[in-house]
Amino acid sequence: MSGDQEFRTEKDTLGYIKVPKDAYYGAQTQRARENFRISELRMQKEFIKAQAVIKKACAIANLKLERISEEKAKAIIKACDEIIAGNEKLLDNFVVDVYSAGAGVSLNMNINEVIANRALEILGYEKGSYDKIHPNDDVNLGQSTNDTIRSAMNIAGYLLIKNELLPAMELLKEELYRKADEFKSMIKAGRTHMQDAVPMSLGQEFSGYARAVELGIARIKKAGEDLRELNIGGNAVGTAINNPENFPEIVVSEINKETGESFKPAENLFEATQNIDSVANASSAIKAFASSLLKIAQDIILLSSGPRTGLNEIHLKPLQPGSSIMPGKINPVIPEAVSMVACDVIARDFSITIAQQHGKLELNIFMPIVAYNFLHEIKILANACKSFAELCIKHIKANEEVCRKYAERTLALATLLSPIIGYEKAAEIAKEALKTGKSVKDVVIEKKIMRRDEIERIFKF
Repeated sequence: MSGDQEFRTEKDTLGYIKVPKDAYYGAQTQRARENFRISELRMQKEFIKAQAVIKKACAIANLKLERISEEKAKAIIKACDEIIAGNEKLLDNFVVDVYSAGAGVSLNMNINEVIANRALEILGYEKGSYDKIHPNDDVNLGQSTNDTIRSAMNIAGYLLIKNELLPAMELLKEELYRKADEFKSMIKAGRTHMQDAVPMSLGQEFSGYARAVELGIARIKKAGEDLRELNIGGNAVGTAINNPENFPEIVVSEINKETGESFKPAENLFEATQNIDSVANASSAIKAFASSLLKIAQDIILLSSGPRTGLNEIHLKPLQPGSSIMPGKINPVIPEAVSMVACDVIARDFSITIAQQHGKLELNIFMPIVAYNFLHEIKILANACKSFAELCIKHIKANEEVCRKYAERTLALATLLSPIIGYEKAAEIAKEALKTGKSVKDVVIEKKIMRRDEIERIFKF
């Protein structure tokens, strides 16, 4: 703590503690700041806003159920609205480290305290006047950490997938399909095992990339539907202790009004409190797409390699100098960045999988790191897809001359001869072409295996 900083003294169940005077957070958040000095990572704004949506919905539900006064409810709702709107002054008060223990208790109390103190300020009271509006008794009324943190990660994840990741993937898919159409008549050599394979068009190759993205969209969209189930109102273990019977339904209804979505109460509050399976399932679908995207990005790097000593089948738009020592060098920077993002997504999904396995009895205590990794992988993958589409795929130019040269010289052209002269004789021709440096077509012409018109017909592409 800075020596010249002013403080106020707050009290919680452990005793008294000094809190920065102007801070909207309170005692429990301050303890978390002092105890969890592990990283500089903080929960994403999307998560915090999802928490505020939940707190607002609960305040409305508690007002409808006459569990809280109208004055308190309105102040709490206004404070929540300011957080949802992105009030930076309030958002700067979410200071708990991602690596905070207790399944997110400190994350939950951070927002309870910020909302309580802002609500107090709205009503004209000093921060910390918790006899007027209390972080636990009023803001957290009808809730626990175990249902709010779990529900917040579902809400934030679902909205990020729908509003950011899927649109970015659609953009990438469309650009790849445009290139598939643009390159449909450009013949090149296929490659399997990084060795010569039969000819194909560059457009066919790109159509494979486009379809892979399309399938990824479908899988992620389907997996994301599970996130719509919320365990809000289940409280500590799913029994909905201290809550009216219809509390979850009212809260979820208010969440839907705020988000314009169709979230629903979990079918089994115990299962939804014990597990993070819906998040793990969505993350797995995202990981599968990231793996496919990594392959596409690496292919683009290979196809554009050169320009003198690589495949050089496509040209990428130059975006920045590629070397501090080699003048004129241009690197495939966007596919490289996309590849790094894919690697990170795959790693974060593995972290979520491990966390999923270590939930014990009625609760998974790893929710903070699960939520952070889940939202982070969605955001970086969305940004990577957008950059890949707009800065790379959109500007790709084909080197048609090089593509055709490879198509004409691939040894796999011997495959066209197999139905006519048999596999073994075709293999012999391929070997001779390799040995002499000639094309398969030239060897066939020299050996006069078939008429010239037949040769031209077979090797026409």
